Amino acid sequence: MPQVHLIDDDEAMRTSLSFLLDSAGFTNAVYDTAEAFLAAVGDDARGCVITDVRMPGMGGMELVATLKSRGAQVPVVVITGHGDVPLAVEAMKNGVVDFLEKPFADDVLLDAIRRALAGTGPAQEPQGDNTFSSVLETLSPRETEVLRGVVAGKANKVIAYELGISPRTVEVYRANVMAKTGAKGLPDLVRMAMSAGF
Repeated sequence: MPQVHLIDDDEAMRTSLSFLLDSAGFTNAVYDTAEAFLAAVGDDARGCVITDVRMPGMGGMELVATLKSRGAQVPVVVITGHGDVPLAVEAMKNGVVDFLEKPFADDVLLDAIRRALAGTGPAQEPQGDNTFSSVLETLSPRETEVLRGVVAGKANKVIAYELGISPRTVEVYRANVMAKTGAKGLPDLVRMAMSAGF
């Protein structure tokens, strides 16, 4: 079975996730920094990488960019306790397979790893883009504007300012969009929109 490389500066998180991976039958190696991972594996990473976003030294997004610049083909799952819209958008645009916000359920992480190792992206609706495109037609003009802001990586406050509405109203429109598209979370919504070329 391919190896899962787990990078997180939080020792308790590393221990917990390593135990979960062992229990699920995944061979895994843990690293407390991105630099330690790169030193151990170099450009020849195989399997799958799970990395935290915020760590001392090189962060998760920097690691993704480094791997990409070196031509490494290893799939990456990003985990973060500080999920925000711009970060999710940046991650998806950089080819991250999945973006999970802590706390996440064990099965959500294991599913993301299985998809990464299988070379498939996040779970999508059977018709993918066609379904999303048809859902787009049901959005109100304001919901569409809010979705454009989200996909552009703008925070709710920025979208609110640009549209002349309150941040709370943006949250309501965003919740409506999530419900209509069936997105399971912000990263899922961003991914669906990007894959549909929105």
